[in-house]
Amino acid sequence: MKQLDYQSLYKAAVTSVVSIYRDPGQRGAGSGFFYDDTHLLTNEHVVRDRDRVDIRFHDGSWETGTVVGSDVYTDLAVIRVSDSPTEATPLQIAGGTAYPQPGQPVAALGNPLGLDGSITTGVVSGIDRSMPTSGGFAIPDTVQTDSPINPGNSGGPLITAVDDTPGTNEGYPVVGVNRAKSGENIGFAISARVISEVVPELITTGRYRHSYLCVQTLDVTPRIAKANGMDAARGVIIVNVRQQTGGDQLKPSHQKRRIEEAAVPVGGDVIVGIGGQSVRSHEELTRRLLTETEPGNPIKLDIVRQGREVSIQTVPAERPVTAGDRKRAADSSTTIPIN
Repeated sequence: MKQLDYQSLYKAAVTSVVSIYRDPGQRGAGSGFFYDDTHLLTNEHVVRDRDRVDIRFHDGSWETGTVVGSDVYTDLAVIRVSDSPTEATPLQIAGGTAYPQPGQPVAALGNPLGLDGSITTGVVSGIDRSMPTSGGFAIPDTVQTDSPINPGNSGGPLITAVDDTPGTNEGYPVVGVNRAKSGENIGFAISARVISEVVPELITTGRYRHSYLCVQTLDVTPRIAKANGMDAARGVIIVNVRQQTGGDQLKPSHQKRRIEEAAVPVGGDVIVGIGGQSVRSHEELTRRLLTETEPGNPIKLDIVRQGREVSIQTVPAERPVTAGDRKRAADSSTTIPIN
């Protein structure tokens, strides 16, 4: 691969980035970019409660787009457009070896504060982050960056500054969809891995079905490991269980024990593996549930129960969606009806 300058990246990608307006005559609500020839990708919160939005392309032309699918739990949405400038070509979504790595140079494109066609630069600060939202849940597998992301940048692409296909935008893969700024020099983007998993379903069905274990967990710390007779801090301990659907049932902690002046949960199952892959943290568990499982399909969990490691088979439920998200999916033009 050859490292190129940001000017080359900008020229290759900016014509594929759009401004999205929720209401005519008002400042743009956010950004988006071409996922394929007829679909734009953006954040769910940019188009929330809208079936149609106005799109302004880089050349200044306008089009009204239809929201065909959205998912509140990954904050992704897809907009269909019927006409677009010829230079507005799809951006490649990173995959395999192109997934982001800490220290990798990246650029965020979009329309911060209504300033069309802006670029900011930085590096990947971290990967596999779990980003809390105001809705009370966390988005798994997000990319942390120090590239400035401001209001209006949401929905735009976070692009790697490495090109192995000179002369086209295909050499600059998208490693994330910009979502928010969380603090000074800290921004987040929904990862390419999540995009590749969720977006095809949004296009074909209007929504994405999330696996849900119906449990609340905490990362196992050294104190929790000691209190539960574990040889090392690993996995997540179950502290609360809601109604489960089928298969072997998971057991929550019902008491606490003081370890080094701290009260920690004891007695609950500790998930240390899923589908034969290790689980070291809540972030890893939620990512694997999102990208490797489906609601209603049995999965194997490796757990520590009363000091012994055993394997069980459970059936994840479908994570419930909000009424507003369900209505928008049902009302949009999709090929499969929502029941």
